[in-house]
Amino acid sequence: MVLAEMGDRIKGALQQMRNATVVDERVFTECLNEISRALMAADVQIRMIGTMQANIRKIVNLKERAAGHNKRKIIQQAVFDELCCMLDPGKPVFVPRKGQPTVVMFVGLQGSGKTTTCAKYASYYQRKGWKPALVCADTFRAGAFDQLKQNAEKVRVPFYGSYTETDPVKVAEEGVERFKKERCDMIVVDTSGRHKQEAALFEEMRQVAEVTNPDLVVFVMDSSIGQAAFDQAQAFKQSVAVGAVVVTKMDGHAKGGGALSAVAATKSPVIFLGTGEHMDEFEAFEAKGFVSRLLGVGDLSGLMDRIQEAVPLDQQFETGKKLQEGNLTLRSWCELNQISIQTMGPVLMSKGGEKEGQAKFKRYMTMMDSMTAEELDSTNPCKLMKDSRINRIARGSGRHLHDVHEMLEAFRKFKEMVPAKMLKGLKNSKSGGMNAQHLSNALPPQMLQQIGGVSGLQRMMKEFSGRNFPGLK
Repeated sequence: MVLAEMGDRIKGALQQMRNATVVDERVFTECLNEISRALMAADVQIRMIGTMQANIRKIVNLKERAAGHNKRKIIQQAVFDELCCMLDPGKPVFVPRKGQPTVVMFVGLQGSGKTTTCAKYASYYQRKGWKPALVCADTFRAGAFDQLKQNAEKVRVPFYGSYTETDPVKVAEEGVERFKKERCDMIVVDTSGRHKQEAALFEEMRQVAEVTNPDLVVFVMDSSIGQAAFDQAQAFKQSVAVGAVVVTKMDGHAKGGGALSAVAATKSPVIFLGTGEHMDEFEAFEAKGFVSRLLGVGDLSGLMDRIQEAVPLDQQFETGKKLQEGNLTLRSWCELNQISIQTMGPVLMSKGGEKEGQAKFKRYMTMMDSMTAEELDSTNPCKLMKDSRINRIARGSGRHLHDVHEMLEAFRKFKEMVPAKMLKGLKNSKSGGMNAQHLSNALPPQMLQQIGGVSGLQRMMKEFSGRNFPGLK
C-alpha cells in the first residue's frame, strides 16, 4: 500500500526529532518539512498542508514553551491530532439500525468499484447479524447484473435484477418492495454509473431515489483521482442527497492521501475504505484509527472490533480458554492465524510485512495438511517431532525440511509471545492484578512496539476487561 510509505516517512521524521539531543526551532522545522514532503508525495493539497503546519506551530509554540515540558511528546501529539483533523469530515447523516428495514442506495461513476462495494457492504452487515439483500438497478452497463449476481452468490446474499427490463427505476422499485416483504433489514441498491458526470446520470439517480426512498445515499469514489475528489464529491452532493462516501482502491495509489483529504474537505463523511478486490478487503473508516495504523502506534479498539466480528462466539471461548490454560495446539494456532490474515494483517505473524505473512501461512497450511491428528493436537509438537516425522511431513507437502523446522519454531515463539500469565494478567487487571508494566516484560519488544508500547498495552487491557471477552472470565 503506497500510503504506508507516507506513514513510514512521517514516522521517520518523528523518530529523527525524538533522537535529537535538543529539540529546538531548527529540529522542529526539519521535522515539519519532512512530514509536509511525505504528504505532498501522497498528493495531499498544498493549502491543506500549509494549514496543518500553521496549526502545529501554534499548538507547539517552542519560543513560549517553558523549560521542563516534554517537547517531543507535545510535537508528536500535535502532528497526530492535525492529521486526524485533516481526515475527519464528521459523522454520516444516517446510521442504520438492526431489525428496521433500511434502504441504502449506492451512486458513483463507472469504474469506481461501485458494484463490488455494494457486495462488500452487504457482506459487512451480514457478518454483524443483519439480513441484507442486493438490488441491481444498473441497466446501463452490460454485465452489471452478472457481476452483482456472482458477488451476491459469493457472499451468500439474496439479490434481484433482470436481464430484460431496461428501466432501472422499475427494477429498483420491484427489488426494494420484494425484499421489504421478505423482512430484509439492509437493502442495498446498485445504480448505473457513467464515464463522466452528466445530466442523464444525475436524472436517473434522482428517479431511482424517488421510488426507493433510500435512508442513506452512499457515493463510491476511486481514490486514484487524488485531489480531483473534491470537485467530484461536491458535484454528487449537490445533485443527490449524498450522506456518506466509500473510497475504493486504497491498496496501491499514491493519490489515496489526496483523495481522503479532499473528500474530508467537502465535509462528506467517509464510512468505509476499499483496500482490495476481495470481499473481506473492506474496512470501516475512523480517522483516529486510520492515523494510528499509519504511524504504527496501533488501532487497538479497531483491532478488538475486528476480532469480535470475525471470530464465532464458541471459537472465541475455546481459543481464549486454550490460551489462558497454555494449551495452544498447532490446530488452534492455525485458526488464530486465519483470523489474523482476515482481520489484523501481520499482528500474529510479527516478522515481515502482511504479504510475506500470508505467503508463510499458506506454506504452513500445506505442511499441516500432511500432519496427523496427534501432531496437530499436541500442545508441544516441537518435542513430539522426531526426524522421521519431519521427513514425512516435508515429503508429503512438497516442502524442504527447513520449512517444517521454521513452522515449528514460529509456533514455539508465538506460545512464548502470548503466555498464560499475560492473559491472566489481562483478566485480573481490573482487580489490581498484574499491571501493564509487568505484562510488557512478557512480550517481545517488536510486538510491544506494534501495539503502541506500555500505554497501548494499558488500552488493550482496558478493552479486554471492559468487553467481558469470552474465555477470559
